[in-house]
Amino acid sequence: MDEAKKIGKALCMYSGGLDSQLAICVLKEQGIEATALIFTSPFFADSNQAKRSAEALGVPVMLVDFTDDLVELIKAPKHGFGSCMNPCIDCHARMMTRAGEIMEEQGFDFVATGEVMGQRPMSQQKHALIEVQKTSGIGDRVLRPLSAKFLEPTAPERDGIVDRERLLALEGRNRKPQIELAKKYGIKNYPSPAGGCKLTEPQYSARLRNLMNNEGLDDKRLIRLLNHGRVFRLPGGTLVFAGRNKSDNEAIRAGLRGPDILFRSFTVVGPSVLVVSPKCEGDIVLAQQICAAYADHKGATEVGVRCFKPARKPEDLQIGVVDREQLIPYMI
Repeated sequence: MDEAKKIGKALCMYSGGLDSQLAICVLKEQGIEATALIFTSPFFADSNQAKRSAEALGVPVMLVDFTDDLVELIKAPKHGFGSCMNPCIDCHARMMTRAGEIMEEQGFDFVATGEVMGQRPMSQQKHALIEVQKTSGIGDRVLRPLSAKFLEPTAPERDGIVDRERLLALEGRNRKPQIELAKKYGIKNYPSPAGGCKLTEPQYSARLRNLMNNEGLDDKRLIRLLNHGRVFRLPGGTLVFAGRNKSDNEAIRAGLRGPDILFRSFTVVGPSVLVVSPKCEGDIVLAQQICAAYADHKGATEVGVRCFKPARKPEDLQIGVVDREQLIPYMI
């Protein structure tokens, strides 16, 4: 009797998007044991959705914080940025490096991704896929099941762990083949292909660049707060965050640290405003005005604003309402 075929173990780099879901389905169809590797960071969309979709596919999930890696790459991207602050080639290579390390440590046979050749202009052209593979140091133990037939055979294919004939030949930006495959595999929930990385968004990139040029990128708290509400750079150089909703306000209040000041409107519904290490009295006054201006003051001339400082008793102030138009020049 022939020796039973070895059941392969794949570590699948997983975003929760349709392509990464399909890559897992293609491998599971061959009997491969797949694990979803989800990199988390304030620069990425909420990982909870990706985690839920992986669990719906019936695969184990592994979460790995990728924030420090990305900060390092943003400071000095070897292959440059895309259209915004996205160091795509370096990012994908570093992810693959990290995945390769986990693969070796935990006994996986290969790393798989949901990349489709030609789908993204910077990171998924054939030359970029090859460069990422080379830069990551993972060699030919990375498999791209959706575009495998356009690429050279990989180690798991040559070793008989994966049947190359059952892999796919998808390319380009046409999503119709993926949508048809989703129907085949019963995949109903997946985000639009545009979402995922905030570094590709112009407004977020402007905020991040401003932070990098001033406070720097070593304080993860400030990086996380870039995702919340309105962000201002005041004339004296002070950074200010103002919430738009309950979720923003909760995150901003949680960000209060030693030299900071927090303002909250208390006579009407309004924003929490975090003043990060205020540089001058003028900036503090302007931050108070931001708090009052974006409160639901309904035409009132003053708003009650409560001032919080760590280890100090709160102080109540009455702040005159200014026109929001006066504050727009300071918004990032």
